[in-house]
Amino acid sequence: MNFEQLIDYFAIFGGTGQTIEFDYFDILFELIETKFISDFAFFQSLITPSYLLESPYREVLMAIARGDGKIYSVLRKANLSETLGEHIVKDLTDLGVIRLETSSELVFSASKKYRIQDKLRFNMPYYRFWFGFVEPFRNSIIKGDITRFVEYFKAHYERLRSLIFEQLSNELLCEYFESLKINIVFSGSYWDRDNEFDIVAVTDKKEMIIAECKYKDRKVCKNELTKLKSKALQLGFPAAYYVLFSKQGFSGELLGAKDKNLLLFDLQDFQKWIMHV
Repeated sequence: MNFEQLIDYFAIFGGTGQTIEFDYFDILFELIETKFISDFAFFQSLITPSYLLESPYREVLMAIARGDGKIYSVLRKANLSETLGEHIVKDLTDLGVIRLETSSELVFSASKKYRIQDKLRFNMPYYRFWFGFVEPFRNSIIKGDITRFVEYFKAHYERLRSLIFEQLSNELLCEYFESLKINIVFSGSYWDRDNEFDIVAVTDKKEMIIAECKYKDRKVCKNELTKLKSKALQLGFPAAYYVLFSKQGFSGELLGAKDKNLLLFDLQDFQKWIMHV
């Protein structure tokens, strides 16, 4: 399997801990329509404990899977009070189903009158797939009607792969700078009330690295770099490096850019990284 196929399958079935046989020559969408549906009871049994499929756990997990993951946004969508919602989140965290991710917000101001919400992330891609794509249509699927499920999957599947690609990009970024003997103190997503970056990293020399991840079926052009730099400057982020990760590679203009502080990574770089690991 090539790297893109690995992402496709891991974004759905990652973390199940089960041996699942597939014909890798099948088109993924056709596989979901056939194998997954015909063995629905088996795939549902992979959600454990089974009470996660019941209220209020079900609503919380669906809200995480279908939104931005910000904790209080999740609780609002699940129609839960903060007290009950935080209790459910603690249970899910203790079970290892989800984890809290804190923003790498670097610039603090006494004038800020708002709190930065932590985000809730699934530990296993399979749970994110189930509660984002399957659970909302579970009743109709059980009755044999898969139309809405399949339509929704085809329309929104890209966001499953995008998050996996972002997480892998973060790992590759850290490995790359480590190979240069540059120590990354921390790295991860950045968000505040108005802005968001896929990856912000800081070295032990307090140099900042800002990265953007594009898992799209088109090449990344120079305007993406321009927008990234502009947003960083507006926030006062003195980036020492800008890094772009792309599924489909880069435009000739970007590849020819003479910018020593710009790093470009495509799927071939990920493939080499996997072979090295």
